Amino acid sequence: MNSRYCYISFLLVLLVLSINATESLHTYYRNGISLNGNWNVIVDPYENGYYNYRYEPFDQLNDPWSVGYYGDKKSEAPGDLIEYNFDASATLYVPGDWNTQDPKYYYYEGTIWYRKKFDAPQIENEQRVFLYFGAVNYKADVYLNAQKLGFHIGGFTPFYFEITNLLKKTENSLVVKVDNKRAKEAVPTLNTDWWNYGGITRDVKLIVVPKSFIRDYSIRFESINTKKITGKIYPDGNSGEKKITICIPELGIREKVNSANVSEFSFHAKEIVLWSPEHPKLYRIEITYGEDTLIDSIGFRTVSVKGKQILLNQKPVFLRGISIHEEYAVEGGGRVNEFWKTEQLLNWAKELGCNFIRLAHYPHNEDMIRQAEKMGFMLWSEIPVYWTIDWCNEETFQNAKNQLTENILRDRNRANIIIWSLANETPVNESRTKFLIRLAKHARSLDNTRLLSAAMEKHYKNDSLAVIEDPLAVIADVVAFNEYIGWYDGLPDKCEKVNWEIPYNKPVFISEFGAAAKYGYHGDSGLRWTEEFQENLYKKTMKMIDTIEGLCGISPWILIDFRSPRRPLPGIQDDFNRKGLLSEKGEKKKAYFVLQEYYKRKQSFSIK
Repeated sequence: MNSRYCYISFLLVLLVLSINATESLHTYYRNGISLNGNWNVIVDPYENGYYNYRYEPFDQLNDPWSVGYYGDKKSEAPGDLIEYNFDASATLYVPGDWNTQDPKYYYYEGTIWYRKKFDAPQIENEQRVFLYFGAVNYKADVYLNAQKLGFHIGGFTPFYFEITNLLKKTENSLVVKVDNKRAKEAVPTLNTDWWNYGGITRDVKLIVVPKSFIRDYSIRFESINTKKITGKIYPDGNSGEKKITICIPELGIREKVNSANVSEFSFHAKEIVLWSPEHPKLYRIEITYGEDTLIDSIGFRTVSVKGKQILLNQKPVFLRGISIHEEYAVEGGGRVNEFWKTEQLLNWAKELGCNFIRLAHYPHNEDMIRQAEKMGFMLWSEIPVYWTIDWCNEETFQNAKNQLTENILRDRNRANIIIWSLANETPVNESRTKFLIRLAKHARSLDNTRLLSAAMEKHYKNDSLAVIEDPLAVIADVVAFNEYIGWYDGLPDKCEKVNWEIPYNKPVFISEFGAAAKYGYHGDSGLRWTEEFQENLYKKTMKMIDTIEGLCGISPWILIDFRSPRRPLPGIQDDFNRKGLLSEKGEKKKAYFVLQEYYKRKQSFSIK
């Protein structure tokens, strides 16, 4: 067998073995040592730094003469043949995508090697050091001091390695091979409607912890009637302590549980205030094990369905939503990589009147989740099982399952996430449905405290009767679908003629609708690309959707214009999907105010 395929199979075996974890590395409030900043980079479209001329991976050859870039070698003698030099190479900023940092990388898809030098942190009392990546798009091979730590597949979820015994006191060389090439068997697959930003797109940091520490925990509020809180704690190492202490000071709770590989706890909180969009109450929680104290900020709530209603804290709620990509194109930016950009996106959504955000089409930065929680936004979180992936490929399924696992484990304690979404606009066929049912089963095994859904598609029984018929709707808690009547499906006047048949006694959610408009382009409401066309479609859509029985919310497409290689129309699109209610510069289009007014009318539906 070709050595490259042997290597790929080896990686996939490791990937399959890695997805059975029930814990992640909780880092958000730990004092990390940032490795952000300028990293030296080498562009490597032929992957010369990874494969020899026989297309064999250097890092598996055990060759002392290897010239793989991961070695970060320097010439030591006049005759040495080293054809790369990180020290003399260009730099890119981390976190960030390479596409918007330098025009020559704008369309680049392939490999770029990143190198960062750093000194080891001061450690004592047998402390341990972990290297944590928030996300790398898409495949990352990670090396420290020429030794391979491992790899990660998937562009939007975190991963980490323990490096305690691999550190030198000074001049540690961290090298990451980043490859964002699209692939048929990947998740997402070859074809998407957003930009394939490459790079180390989220924070990189060192986490120093005691020899024994709290790796992660899970917590849930079970019932308004019992006010019971339950959870699990995942300690790492034996501290000698027989007890783990859980403290929520504001509730007067201080409980001790036996330390074990997994420590379970439960207690009652009679005076608890529940999290809601109107009152996004969060509590400080402290978990202590030996010398380690893990601190977090936690909200408590219940979410369920009853017939065609979504209940938050046992009260019906209407999801006044908007879809958002993790992109901030204002001032030329790409992937969101600074906290103020997250805040700006959320502030625009708040001004619009939203209480709900669909995070499309992949797990977003943890800053987004947590800031949205503080601001009172309920969230839909999804993985990039998008359009048509390789449904019959078991390796593709394991990839999707791993991304779902990492997404849920990172965010399962966030009160504001009420829906895990499995997919977007996937074709109804047997192999796809089996694939998604397996994902649904896995999601519920990890977290059964939230609702499950997916963005499905409509069909027609006749010219005026739209129907949602999808076996996935049977297992979903919320029947969600995308509809583009008036844009891809006829013209806006068609909204006045369509009736709906949705044969499920479940809440109905419209996960996408919209039309494109270039900000500042005006004309008749029948002229495509004008603000007036988009405005007219929104007005007619609002009248149409209010006739749908069981409608529990909407998340129109989309808050702000975003980059897409599928959108080349000169003078109008210019590489941007123009369905945003704001331009890529943050300018409000006329449809923004239509939706804002609609949400004002829907506020009376909000939880009191």
